Amino acid sequence: MHNPTLGNVGLLMRLWSVVLAGNLIGTAVAAWAFNYMPIFDEPTRQAFVSIAEDVMKNSPTEMFANAIISGWLVATMVWMFPVAGAAKIVVIILMTWLIALADTTHIVVGSVEILYLVFNGNLPWSDFIWPFALPTLAGNICGGTFIFALLSHAQIRNDMSSKRKAEARAQAAEKGKKADRA
Repeated sequence: MHNPTLGNVGLLMRLWSVVLAGNLIGTAVAAWAFNYMPIFDEPTRQAFVSIAEDVMKNSPTEMFANAIISGWLVATMVWMFPVAGAAKIVVIILMTWLIALADTTHIVVGSVEILYLVFNGNLPWSDFIWPFALPTLAGNICGGTFIFALLSHAQIRNDMSSKRKAEARAQAAEKGKKADRA
């Protein structure tokens, strides 16, 4: 945001809300399809239930803390896209694999798992909201915001330093010209 006004912050929040809603709708459709369409055999369905139940063993505090890490990973992935070129899919696979390997929680990825339990009747909707969705979303926002701020600062720090040096040189040259005239 080059011009952080209240109106622009509102537009940003609207954009993020639309993106989140679209992702959650997509995960809900996928979870519903996995439950009701004859795609998977029974052992696979049981594996889905087992994976999702493992996620729900976390307390809200654990959901939040784990989500900070996955928010950090996803924000890092997005930051890497402009230079990834044709390797974007490799970056996506690597980062999502790291999220799974670290056994972290993510609002989009985890929604498929938890909504699978909701749609097959093993979990009430209220348990999707709390202890899963709200702490996980908050953790993802904290982790993503932290790494984004850190990377942004690192990126512009050198530019800001160079700008200050150039301004100091210009001021010194101006003072030198004034001294020569006197």
